[in-house]
Formats: sequence, C-alpha cells, structure tokens
Amino acid sequence: MKTHARGAHPTIAVYPGTFDPVTNGHLDIIERGSRIFDRVIVAILENPEKDPLLTVEERKRLIEEATRRLRNVEVESFAGLLADYARSKGARVVVRGLRAVSDFEYEFQMALMNRRLNPEMETVFMMPNEAYSYLSSRMVKEVVALGGSVRGLVPAEVERLIVARAAPGGGRRSRVPAGILTAPPGVEGSAVGAHGRDGRGGRGRARGAAFRRRRGGRG
Repeated sequence: MKTHARGAHPTIAVYPGTFDPVTNGHLDIIERGSRIFDRVIVAILENPEKDPLLTVEERKRLIEEATRRLRNVEVESFAGLLADYARSKGARVVVRGLRAVSDFEYEFQMALMNRRLNPEMETVFMMPNEAYSYLSSRMVKEVVALGGSVRGLVPAEVERLIVARAAPGGGRRSRVPAGILTAPPGVEGSAVGAHGRDGRGGRGRARGAAFRRRRGGRG
C-alpha cells in the first residue's frame, strides 16, 4: 500500500526499453514496480536506426493488453534522451532490471550519465524473477526464427504474433542477429538516449542513458 506524507507528490517511475517483443520477464518487473510506485510509465523507445520485428504501435498494444489490470501502469513511446523524457513526465525514478552481474557495469555507467543529465532522476535496479533471469527479447526472436517454442516466456498474444511473423514459413523472417543460440553474440552498445536494453527483466536492450542501440545485443 503506497502512502504519502501530507503535501507529497506521487512517485512516477519510467521503465524504458524497446520491448521487441515484451516478455514475461518485462511484465514481472512492471507488475512489481506497480506495487512500489504510484505511477509506472512503460516507455517504448522509437529508434529509426533499428529494424524491429514489431512496430511501436504493435508493441504498445501488446503491453497495454498484458497490463490492463494494473491501473497505475500506462504505456507510451518516446525518442531522444531518456533524461529529457523523464523530466517531461515529472518522473524522478527510472526502473531497470538486472539479470546478472554482467549487466551491472553497463547499467552503472548509464545510471551515472542519466544522473548527470537529470540530477533529480534516480535509477532503481530490480532483480527479475529467477524463472526469467536468462530471458531476453533477442533470445525469444531467435528461438522463434529457428522454429522453437516460446510458450510460457511471452504472453499468448505476443507468441501468436511473432510466430506468424518470424517463424520459418511465416510472413516475415526476423532480422535476428546470429549469436545467442547459433554463434557467439555480437557486441551491443548505445548512445545516450533511450534505454537501449529491452528494459531488462527479459530484455532486448533499449539501453542506457540516451539510447540508440548499437548493433547486436540482446533483442
């Protein structure tokens, strides 16, 4: 139960990512965040440099459907610096998921850069449910593209859509970088803008302080 001292403002948190597609790991972070903060804005990064499997509109609709019962969660899209977007929404918290120690160094750097760009903004790291600690959007897309099942890893509607679009024989072959299941993964980077990782809880990284994702990386 969230309460406030007299005159206090509601705490607004932004959870940024590409969410291409949203996974059950993301939804775990969103639901838990909704119990901590008064409002959670799931912010989908618009990155014209990428060729996503799903459009921003499709990702927004899928997340809205999956979070419909969470009354304090809303879904938007943005481009540019995450620090500027958070300031425009009155958000003082950025939520990021950490799956492993290997995530920390990059996230630490991005949190410090975001704080420099917006000193009133703090980054809160959340550990995903252990059932999803290995999960990323990129991995989901690669499994589907190779004909595997992702049942139980993404919402049912997400599974139907990405299978129709990315599975062998589907309407469109996913441009998933070879790596996670077939070869050593490429190196993903960022600029400083929207978070390039996929929101990390099951990420396809929309990472960082300003993110535009670099080539490769987790979904």
